[in-house]
Amino acid sequence: MVQAAGAAAGAAGIGVGTTALAIPASAAGSAFAHPGLLHTRTDLDRMAAKVKAGARPYTAGFAKLTANRHAQSGWRANPQATVYRGAGSPQNYAVLYNDIHAAYQNALRYHVSGETAHADTAVAILNAWSGKLTSIQGSADRFLAAGLYGYQFANAAELVRDHGDFELGRAQELMRNVFHPLSDGFLSDHNNAVVTNYWPNWDLTAIACVLATGIFCDDRAVVDRAVEYFKHGDGMGSVKHAIPVVHEDGLAEWVEAGRDQGHALLGVGLMGTVCEMAWNQGIDLYGYDDSRFLKGAQYVAKWSLGGDVPYTANTRRKGAIGGWSGSETATGAAGVDPAMTRPIWAMIANHYTKRRGLSASYVTRAAAKAAPEGGGGDYGPNSGGYDQLGFGTLAFTRDRERVEGAVGGAPSAGSSGAASGGGARPQGAVSASGSPAAGRDLAATGAEDVVGWVAAAGVSAVAGGLLLLRRRGRVRVRRGGAE
Repeated sequence: MVQAAGAAAGAAGIGVGTTALAIPASAAGSAFAHPGLLHTRTDLDRMAAKVKAGARPYTAGFAKLTANRHAQSGWRANPQATVYRGAGSPQNYAVLYNDIHAAYQNALRYHVSGETAHADTAVAILNAWSGKLTSIQGSADRFLAAGLYGYQFANAAELVRDHGDFELGRAQELMRNVFHPLSDGFLSDHNNAVVTNYWPNWDLTAIACVLATGIFCDDRAVVDRAVEYFKHGDGMGSVKHAIPVVHEDGLAEWVEAGRDQGHALLGVGLMGTVCEMAWNQGIDLYGYDDSRFLKGAQYVAKWSLGGDVPYTANTRRKGAIGGWSGSETATGAAGVDPAMTRPIWAMIANHYTKRRGLSASYVTRAAAKAAPEGGGGDYGPNSGGYDQLGFGTLAFTRDRERVEGAVGGAPSAGSSGAASGGGARPQGAVSASGSPAAGRDLAATGAEDVVGWVAAAGVSAVAGGLLLLRRRGRVRVRRGGAE
């Protein structure tokens, strides 16, 4: 077991009076910055200072947190030795994700308010699970459970890793021995399926868990594995497979838009999570391949707001290696419910518009519409409402950085104009051939989770108007001397 590096200098963040573009934390050699997953020390200090000063929208975001039943210091854990999702008995994975969200929310509440009872509650929950959980079982959905709840457990644990009663070594062993092996194994063999059998979010849950494991356990090789897969992986979750077509207007097709809105939003949230955790260790996946993720997020945001988007027909092979085979074709972007949301947009909007000085009109609109973002327990009782840790209005709102070069100028062609709020929507048509009956375990996804998450009431306008995406090369940003 690699020993934790201990508390290190927090990643550079954004504070009042900042005069130069902040850069992600240095992660030289094998040392990692802690806290350094979704939140750095600078981030946590900013949240606390802004809430104490009564600054908006931080206060609204914090009120959303304190109102959540998971964020109460009276929460008691119910750890299980084996967690089942998709098959097996009992189907108890909801116990795990509810406890993890309670740990995360209490830990975050502690850092903002300073109330130690919440830190103690988070530690008690995490210690209980690391002392009992030994296995995740079920159908193919066990890979989703490992990926989702693995990255979330690591994030909750990262917030209390310096607490005197926290069993850090035991938590690291849980990540290495229970969550990580399933996620890393999925990226290697995709449950013995053809590599395109699974839509992008399956890979992205695994990437998030592998990356979180590497950072939390100070394991450079594991981090490198996640980063390499994000950039060049064979599965549909690597960035160029998840976002295969880039248009001149600055939008890029999110392939899972051909499936349904809920899973596309999940994918964007997961890719944003991966990018944020990497950024806080000095790795810029947000900007990789000319900010390809920004273009894909813009596409999904416009589409989810009711705007028309193009979609290139996509046929993917399905099946088990040496077993059944078939194919599935998505011919258009699926219909959307503009009221559906997930707490994913504040993190993405603030990175591109505040850290980098770029424009992101649709992402910014989506973030404003969803504000103040809640977390697990605020978006329905099913597991889909717990796929993101949330509370982005509190956690990721930041002051704008100063960037080198012009920040004005004309937007790119086709990027102006508000997304349509109504009118006919292109309907996705997914047709399948081949019979998966013999390999049904390959694609069990929990269809009941594809439900509408009603946006919480809150901020409904963007100060200063909409921001428009510019073409590449208009803004130069300084990051440790490199552009």
